Amino acid sequence: MYIGKVYRKIDMVRWTRFETLLFLLIIGVWVSAYYFLDLSWLSIPWTPMALIGTAVAFVIGFQNNAVYGRIWEARKIWGGIVNTSRTFGVFVQDMISKEHTDGNVPEEFIQGERRKLIYRHIAWMTALRYAMRQKKPWETTSSHRTNREWGIKPPEETESLENVLSNYLSKDDLEYTMSKDNRQTALLYLQSNHLKGLKDRGIIWEFSFLELEAIVQELFTLQGQTERIKNFPYPRQYASLNHYFMWLLLLLLPMALVPQFIEIGEGIAGSHPRLADLFIWFSVPIYTAVAWMFHTMERIGRTGENPFEGTSNDVPISTIARGIEIDLRQNLGEDKNEIPAQFPADLGVQF
Repeated sequence: MYIGKVYRKIDMVRWTRFETLLFLLIIGVWVSAYYFLDLSWLSIPWTPMALIGTAVAFVIGFQNNAVYGRIWEARKIWGGIVNTSRTFGVFVQDMISKEHTDGNVPEEFIQGERRKLIYRHIAWMTALRYAMRQKKPWETTSSHRTNREWGIKPPEETESLENVLSNYLSKDDLEYTMSKDNRQTALLYLQSNHLKGLKDRGIIWEFSFLELEAIVQELFTLQGQTERIKNFPYPRQYASLNHYFMWLLLLLLPMALVPQFIEIGEGIAGSHPRLADLFIWFSVPIYTAVAWMFHTMERIGRTGENPFEGTSNDVPISTIARGIEIDLRQNLGEDKNEIPAQFPADLGVQF
């Protein structure tokens, strides 16, 4: 995702504005209670607050590191899909030939078989990205009101899978694929069976067949890796406790912070009596800044837990898959006007 620097800052403020207002309300209630009701006796020493703050900072750091690892692993897997897809395209172009046939196979037939294999591979990527965008019960970030208000959706939510696959598959292949629960696996089965049929007819040399089957095997591996990330959430015992610890800190912090400002105000009462009386209110911006920092870091971790959920912070698998499609179809010799354009980046967001 790319957004200009100034826009990113404004976007971050808007993204957290409801929580910021909540922090202002919390500290405003506490300061008013201390100021008007004389609750200076109600305080918490800084030592336990420091211990809680250290623990919260530790678990937030642990969560963010783990979440970044999930995002980076997902990006590496789809980078592997990019490289393997390009290799598959090269192999199909060079290994599907009439070199080992009786010579009566027309070149148009050979080109048609290449096109079928390439299009089925594009269909596999399409089915895989649609599977990655399916909602899981633990994926709740996209339903947050500050994420919904942008009104942008990934391409998988705007058009049905069957309709998209119809652009790449024959009627029989489409019916077979849509009859299976795991459509991407079904397409790789079709791909392998097609390669075997071409080998039996002599259109693929034995050694070339083994190389192409190795590519199919690698695609199965990459598919399994990306499905593992999708189907196994960030452990909830870590995410939930982290969330509760963070809110425990934010709710207790005023009882340590506000009395500290009262004490500072009493210390300057002799030289600045008017400032001393109002010094307690300086705790409002300080608390809000500290609370915003802890909460935002924790929320960033929660946002990145599921890299295929369909939010602006996802790994852009739709863009990656469309980029591979454009490369493969251009190398088939198709006219650029017949190849679909890259998905638009609405508000600077690539899905």
